[in-house]
Amino acid sequence: MKAREFEKIVNKLDLKVRNSRDRLAWLEHEGRTIVRTKRSHGNKEAPEHLIRQQLKVNEKELAGLISCSVSKEDYINILVRKKIFSPTPSEPVQGL
Repeated sequence: MKAREFEKIVNKLDLKVRNSRDRLAWLEHEGRTIVRTKRSHGNKEAPEHLIRQQLKVNEKELAGLISCSVSKEDYINILVRKKIFSPTPSEPVQGL
């Protein structure tokens, strides 16, 4: 995965980021950290399968995140469907 593809995902999902040894990114939803990922600052391409596993998506869903066919709301619904986290009862999740 190229650095610009990683940044595209970071921007689309509104991930929080921090630079340390690596570029760290995480999704906060309802005050909780749901998933975390990272990529190296080096010029090498990031291993796509590791980022995909860290984001808890399959290859098709990752391709959708990169190509903009999967929105942040869609991604959150994917995580809820996979039981990565549960939304609070006061917030209904659409599309389930």
